[in-house]
Amino acid sequence: MGQVAFDTQEFVETLENAGLPKEQAKAISIAVRKSHEVADVATKQDIAEVNRNIADVRKDLSAEIADVRKDLSAEIADVRKDLSAEIADVRKDLSAEIADVRKDMELVRKDLSSDIALIRKDVEHIATGLLLKLGSVIVLTISAATAIIKFF
Repeated sequence: MGQVAFDTQEFVETLENAGLPKEQAKAISIAVRKSHEVADVATKQDIAEVNRNIADVRKDLSAEIADVRKDLSAEIADVRKDLSAEIADVRKDLSAEIADVRKDMELVRKDLSSDIALIRKDVEHIATGLLLKLGSVIVLTISAATAIIKFF
């Protein structure tokens, strides 16, 4: 930071004109000068330089933000592309699985149809056998009844 210009001679003269003794005016002038040396006072030039630095930092940050946005957009596009490919693969796999399940279901239906047909044949065969046995029982019953009637 720059120093503020301070004219000690002019200050001493001003104090003397106000009625202070020369030695006292010199002492006050020296004290004021030392306080200015110690004080870190910003000049207009210092402030202008800080403003330029801030403007430069803003420009740099804007450029970095633009770069990050561009990179982020590219990464998001890559992720979308990867996800689309993975979704397509999952759909393909799922379609194949569904086709396999449908084939398995069709095989089960065919097996069930043939099992049902066999059971129907078995039931028909059993029904025929039962009908023949029932017919035999009826014939025997009629024969027994006829024999009993002849006997009495």
